[in-house]
Formats: sequence, structure tokens, C-alpha cells
Amino acid sequence: MPNVLNPEPESITLNTELETPTLDPATELDAPSSESTSNPETAEAQPAVETQALDADAPTEPVAQAAPAQQEHTELQEPVPHVAHAPAEHSPESAEDFSAALEAFEREQAAEAAAVEAYGDKVVSGTVLKQTEKHLVVDVGLKSEGLVPIEQVLDHTGAVRFQPGEVIDVVIEREESEGGYLVSYEKAQRLRVWDTIEKHANDKTPMMGTVVSRVKGGLTVDIGLKAFLPGSQLEIRPVRNLDGYLGQQIEVRVIKLNKKRGNVVVSRKEILEEEQNAKRSTTLEHLGEGAILTGTVKNLTDYGAFVDLGGIDGLLHITDMSWGRLTHPRDLVNVGDEIQVKVLKFDKDKQRVSLGFKQLTPDPWLDASERYPVGAHVHGRVLSVTDYGAFVELEQGIEGLVHLSEMTWSKRLKHPSKLVKPGDEVDTVVLSVNPADRRISLGMKQLMENPWENLTERYPAGTVVEGRVRNLTDFGAFIEIEDGIDGLVHVSNLSWTKRVKHPSEIVKKGEKVKAVVLGVEPQNRRLSLGIKQLQPDVWESFFATHRVGDVVHGKVLRTAQFGAFVEIAEGVEGLCHISEASEVPGEPSKLEAGQEHDFKIIKINVEEKKVGLSLRAVSGHEASRSEVQDYKAEARGGSHKQSVSSGTTTLGDLINWRKSENH
Repeated sequence: MPNVLNPEPESITLNTELETPTLDPATELDAPSSESTSNPETAEAQPAVETQALDADAPTEPVAQAAPAQQEHTELQEPVPHVAHAPAEHSPESAEDFSAALEAFEREQAAEAAAVEAYGDKVVSGTVLKQTEKHLVVDVGLKSEGLVPIEQVLDHTGAVRFQPGEVIDVVIEREESEGGYLVSYEKAQRLRVWDTIEKHANDKTPMMGTVVSRVKGGLTVDIGLKAFLPGSQLEIRPVRNLDGYLGQQIEVRVIKLNKKRGNVVVSRKEILEEEQNAKRSTTLEHLGEGAILTGTVKNLTDYGAFVDLGGIDGLLHITDMSWGRLTHPRDLVNVGDEIQVKVLKFDKDKQRVSLGFKQLTPDPWLDASERYPVGAHVHGRVLSVTDYGAFVELEQGIEGLVHLSEMTWSKRLKHPSKLVKPGDEVDTVVLSVNPADRRISLGMKQLMENPWENLTERYPAGTVVEGRVRNLTDFGAFIEIEDGIDGLVHVSNLSWTKRVKHPSEIVKKGEKVKAVVLGVEPQNRRLSLGIKQLQPDVWESFFATHRVGDVVHGKVLRTAQFGAFVEIAEGVEGLCHISEASEVPGEPSKLEAGQEHDFKIIKINVEEKKVGLSLRAVSGHEASRSEVQDYKAEARGGSHKQSVSSGTTTLGDLINWRKSENH
């Protein structure tokens, strides 16, 4: 039996054998059938039969007369078998023999009951005979077997502890009406260990016990008898899973007992708190800022780890675990790990301790500039990927950022995850180092050939290229001419003639188009393209064939408050100002959209591609054409004495002259 310190009391074996008179067959046949085995008058009517009180420890012997007290408490527990009917007439001797046998049987029953009553709280030894569904059958020396409830002899796994043939101690409680004696194994254990338990309770000394089962509100612990351990008394902090303690041996202290009811309550928390207080006193003697201590990781959270320094817990924050970046404390430590920590701060009043782990090693950023100079090629492991780049660990505590723009020469990379993922090993180039801010900028594209460096040689101005439209914006269209090289066709370079408000009017996203290289800026990674340059410039053609004073035919496209826009050639527009839009000065303009008229060119601006037109000048020219002809005829006939040089006289001079003549 576990943890029983007191010596076992002497086990008692019951002997209830009686010397019962033997009845011959004739006597049994002569016994009257109407006699009741429970009639007390039968015993009084037979004074010749000698009875003797049974001693619990010795065989019974007949005496001259049964004790009145015993006769008064005698109870027949088993019915007497029915006796066969005899003839109506029988001898007195036969009746006397039957009465003697009946009294002997009653004495046996009384002795059995007296023995059970005498041994009520005494421990007796019994031999296990067999196991049934509800009981363990034990031979306790009585006429019937003892029955131990099966739940009293189960271990923590639910298996019966004893096998047939083993000797166990029990206490006889009562005789069952169905037969047999109810005996208690637990009560025997309690009686044996109760004194020991009382001594431990009075002295407040701990006892070892085994957790055998889980019950409502706590656990059952075997300390020689089954004691109750409340869940709140198991650990210093609340425990969620009590099943993990089943089968374990733990040290407990008796905090409450009731011998009358046989109840025992134990606590493990009190022992742990005393141990913690003792450790805390020792720890506080050595605890101070800057001290290096050894502790055990007790618990992990998202923000750090709690470390038991010996009776007092300290917080190791995640930012003080590593010079590098940790996503969770479990990446560095686990519950139960024994680690060295440095005390960063200690609040004696609140008993709070802040710990550091990374402070035990030098800060790797102190000489990062010397170990990672700009331009150095370094190898690292991708720790994480964000929308704007990837963080690469170069060593423990040193990590750098490869920005999205530094991953590839192509501008089409929308997310770093398209190129790298956590755990990848990559080669990079150090672009900049800032130890104060603990930052290192890295680049990956610098290890690849820059396609912009020799772009001018490969695509000089005027080169016709072909590519796919990658993107459209309000100001133009981007065309990819090779991997990583996009050129911009500005909205003004889409058409010579059409006023384009959005590139989608000319090109569509995804289609292949041809364009002309207008200019290259490798340092700014810019390539200017033009689509309209693939066609002749209608303005250049117009300016090459027209001069100021020419009369052209045009169609009014649209009107405005200040005049009308007139198409005078395909893709070429001129402006007829409102002051030049009426035949007679001061009259309102008669120009409307869709009308066609002859206009005179009165102004040309090649740089700005502007043409000024006049409707009024054309009307005046037509009216004076005959007069001009008359003037020329007179000059040829000599009637006009003044010589006129056709090389120096213009049509405008003639018109002005004609006007002066009229005035």
C-alpha cells in the first residue's frame, strides 16, 4: 500500500464453526411442518437443549442455557428448508430432536451476526476468490464470501488492482439480503492510514500521492486512501487540462479532514507557494539591473516570454530577444527551455522584472558599415515579403530591404512575391547603409545587365520600332519594345490631324503598333516614341505650297465667339477671326458650321502651326478685279505716264491705290 508509514494492525480471521447435532432421517421425517423457524416460543419450549454464547475469536461450545441478551438479538437471516410432512401421530422424542436442530441453527445465525457486529471497525484479511461485474469476491472466513465494490479496487487506468489468490485487508460492514457480506477495501485503507494522515495534517508536512482519477471540480489522489484535490489547489496558476496529471505522483498537504465522514482534502498549491517564496527570497538577494541570471521559460505570448528566475517571473519582450526581427517568441525559445537573461529593469515595489536576451551579445549594427560597404555583393535569406519589397537576412540581427524598384529593370513587376518568396536564398548588392536607423538598402537588378545603358546605340533617333501597348494614361500610351524597356507615345504624337483627347481614340491596350524613336534618356530611363511621325506632316506640306495672300477654299468646322475654324486642307485648320468674317466692316459674321467659302491667307506661323484667314479680304479682291485689269491696260497703252514695275507692285498696292482713288 502506498505511503503507509504506521505498522499494520494484526489481521483477524473469523471462525464461526458450530457443533451441530446430527439428525437421523427418521427424526427429520417426524418433524411437524407447521413449525415456524422464526417463532421465539419454540426456543422457550425446549429447556433441555443447551446453548452457549459465541465468542468472536474462538469456536462455539454448547452451554446449559442461552444468554437472554443473545436470544433477544438473535435474527434468522436464512429461511429454514421445508420439512416433509410426517404422520399425524409421532413420538415426543422426534419433536425434541427437531427443536434442538432448529435452536442450533439459530445459534449459528446469531453468532454470525454477533461476529459481524463485533468486527465493525476492525481490519480483517481476506483472500481474493474471483471478480464479478460489480464486486471483487473475497473469502473473509465467514460462512459467506465478502463482496468488495469493484470501484474501490480500480487504479487510474480503470483496471482491477488485485488478482485471485492475493490477500487484501477489508472491513466488514453488513450482511446483504441477497447473500454475502458487504466489505470495504477503502475503509480498511482509511483505518490503517488515518493516524498517519492526522499526524501529517497536524504537523503540516507533505505527503506523496498518486493521481488516480478526475472528478467534478478536481482530482482524486491516493495517499493511502482517496483524498480530494480541488482544481484550484493544483497549481499556483489556474490549470485548464487536469487530465494531464492522471497517473502522476505529486506531493500534497492535508488541509482538511473529517474522520467521521472519512473525507480528506489536500492541496499542492500551498507547497508550491512556499517553495516559490523561498526561491524568491534567494533570487531577490541577487536580483538587480545588469545582473545575468538563469531562468526557465514558463509561458509564451505574442509579445514575449515569461521566465521563472526562481520564485519570481520576468518578462522577456520580443523586441529584446534578438537583434533581428522575430514574428513570434517560439521562433527563438520554447516552454521549458533554460536560458540566460540579463536584467534590464527591476521594480521592487511592483515586483516586475524586464529581461533581455539579445543584450548578452554585441550589437551587430555597430560595425555594419565596415562589414557591409556600399557596392559589396552579399548573400542572404528572404525573411518576409511586403507590397513594397522583400527583407533579406544577411546575418543574425542584420537584415536589409530590397525595394520593389531595385528587384528588376522592368517596370512591370507589380508585387515582390512574383519574384521571391520567404526562405529563398538570394544574391544582392549593398546600395546604402544607415547604422543609426538600422537600415541597409539592397539591390538585385544591379547584378543583371542594365538594358538602358546601350539603348542609344541600339535605338537611335528615327528608328522605327514595333511593340505591344502595355498601358494607357491620359497623357499618352506606353509601348514595350523589349523586355524591361517601355517607351511613351505622348498624346500629341499620336496624330497630325486629329485633336486627340485620350490615347484610346488611336490605339488599344494589348495591340501591336509601330512607332518612331524620337529620343532616348538612359539616365532617366525614358524613351520617347511617336506614331504620327510614320506619316508625312500635313502642315509641312501645306506651308511648302502656300504663302500669305493665297486664296484657299475651306469648310467651316466650328464657330466660336471670336471667329470660326476652317479646314483648308486635310488635317490643316485655319482661324478666321470675327473681324475678318464679314464682307462689310461692322456687320455680324455670316459664317456657320458646314458652309464653304474662299478665304485669303493673311497670316502664317510655321512654329506654332497656325494660319490666319480672312473672308472680307477675298470679297474686296473680287470686286476690284476688273478695275485692276483696266489699270493694267492703261499702263500698257501709255495713257498713264507713270511706269509701274510688276516686280515691285503687289495686288495689295493696287487695292489700296484703288481705294485712294475712290476717296
